[in-house]
Amino acid sequence: MKPSPWVRMDAWVRHFIPFGVTLILLFAAALPTHLPGIGGIAPMLPMMGVYYWAIYRPDLLPAWSAFLIGLLYDVLSGTPMGVYALVLLLVQGVAASRRRFFLAKTFMVAWWAFSLLAAGAVVLAWLLMAVLNGAPSDPRPLLSSYLATIGLFPLFTWTLARTQMALLKDV
Repeated sequence: MKPSPWVRMDAWVRHFIPFGVTLILLFAAALPTHLPGIGGIAPMLPMMGVYYWAIYRPDLLPAWSAFLIGLLYDVLSGTPMGVYALVLLLVQGVAASRRRFFLAKTFMVAWWAFSLLAAGAVVLAWLLMAVLNGAPSDPRPLLSSYLATIGLFPLFTWTLARTQMALLKDV
């Protein structure tokens, strides 16, 4: 029996949720905060989303989605085109390739691994921006952004896990 259009639409929406949630994280990261003392420092929220979905539902956030989110990240953050597209593509690839390892481990191991992967991603982004801009930039904003990302990882992972349990249980 062929599923009704409503059932097909429901399945399509549920499959879109990881991409949509990661887009929301991207737009949240791009919002200006205007908080004194933190200027343009924002956590790399899209990286958290890409990492999470690459481990727990790689079928719903494939590499092309991470690349597209990275391109939008480049546009919204003002970085040279392709920097975050490449970085998020690599984060997705590394996390998805180590998926079986992460699924059998505790949250602390996933957090530790994310810290290492994010550190590599930040260094790569800084190097790419230095090459594309023709001169190295001050690494302190990226370091602060990295530290904010690592510090907020548990909260956003918990939120992403709740999203997965509530909305993707039938996918």
